[in-house]
Amino acid sequence: MTDEEILAEFRAAHALLEGHFILSSGKRSANYLQCARVLMDPERAGRLARALAQKLPREIRSAIDIVVSPAMGGLIIGHEMGRALGVEAVFVERPEGVFELRRGFELKEGQRVLMVEDVVTTGLSSRQAMDAVRAAGGTVIAEAALVDRSAGEVDMGVPFFPLVSLNFPVYDPEDIPPELAAIEAVKPGSRKMS
Repeated sequence: MTDEEILAEFRAAHALLEGHFILSSGKRSANYLQCARVLMDPERAGRLARALAQKLPREIRSAIDIVVSPAMGGLIIGHEMGRALGVEAVFVERPEGVFELRRGFELKEGQRVLMVEDVVTTGLSSRQAMDAVRAAGGTVIAEAALVDRSAGEVDMGVPFFPLVSLNFPVYDPEDIPPELAAIEAVKPGSRKMS
């Protein structure tokens, strides 16, 4: 899929939003990709996952034992990536603020993990999820995401393969341009501010 075809999928799902958004990182943006909306259609989610799986080099694809994704945002795309790659998919969640495997999910010592996210901005959630995988005995060999919002700046510590990279401007809360500050800020994501 081309970048324009991928963005067309977001537009068709009304998932490319404009306004004043508080990102899960706390930063602000005039654009927001609501991946939950683009993934609510199973056919579209499957197409995007297959396209993302094709972005992975063959040697990484063949080495993946299991997909792990962080709840909530990574659940659907993680599951669909498991389907596209023919491996199991589990998730980590943070009921007490720190990611952990629950619900009887386990990793075998040294099990090779593909971490899968919906959107990466700063990479904080991904790195925290990777810590949980390592604590459970897994080895993260790569990360894949539908969208890289970092403009290619994020360092995941492992090879990183986004389906599309977008360069929407992102601002610190104290450095918002006046035209953005004039719009009421909303937090459409799944993580509450602390």
